[in-house]
Amino acid sequence: MENRPKSPRLVAVDMDGTFLRSDNTYNQDRFVGILKRMKEQNAKFVVASGNQYYQLQDFFLDIEDEIAFIAENGAFVKDGKERIFAADMPHSTVEQVIDLCRKYPQINTILCGVNSAYCQKGTVSQAFFDVASLYYHRLAWVDDLKAVDDQILKFALEVPEERTMEFYTLLCQNLEGLVEPTASGHGCIDLIIPGCHKASGLERLCKRWQIDPQDLAAFGDSGNDIEMLQYCGQSYAMANADDRVKQTARFLCASNDEDGVLEILDQLYPKKQ
Repeated sequence: MENRPKSPRLVAVDMDGTFLRSDNTYNQDRFVGILKRMKEQNAKFVVASGNQYYQLQDFFLDIEDEIAFIAENGAFVKDGKERIFAADMPHSTVEQVIDLCRKYPQINTILCGVNSAYCQKGTVSQAFFDVASLYYHRLAWVDDLKAVDDQILKFALEVPEERTMEFYTLLCQNLEGLVEPTASGHGCIDLIIPGCHKASGLERLCKRWQIDPQDLAAFGDSGNDIEMLQYCGQSYAMANADDRVKQTARFLCASNDEDGVLEILDQLYPKKQ
């Protein structure tokens, strides 16, 4: 294995299956120590996730203004207190996606906006809504998704896990040029604005901070991390990552349940002797 570079100027981490353990926790005390050492070296920490910003910020209460967030797979970017980007899916595209999803009752649909996420009454179960609320801390019932008055960032779909690739292909064929499907595992497929992904969010932050992509380190485990891993000079796949992610990344680290990200960050930003 090649020698591991030291002290990148920016570290970007996926959350589920990467930074977070399987029980949705992380070693907060250990991370706060690492973040302090990163700040001493003027290094940036970025959360890069497909999840909603309002859910992500709750993992970093008291320090959320010290880090940056790339949420909704690149459709929402925030640097500390300042929102620097929010995607805006055309209304015609939103309507076409809704029309297609309505043809397939197996698809559970969440419409993701800047102010909230939305589920349509009668199209998904209360049980699905309750589980989705764990990932969308702002989630509301509406009578009609087409009537939602919000700036739309993306769609989040859940399909039967064993049929993920079947629906992924169907979405690609029917929505080509309008949205880009990206799978994040467990039957979850996001529909994002073309060119709007985690790497595009990182590019916005790099331009803002004048950081070269070769000075970036990124950690991921699933398909929606691939563009980000390709963009960064120093890329890590978790031991629990998809094979395609492992083939993309330059390095392999311990699993999320073994605190693999923190293990590497302790090496990249070691404690002073």
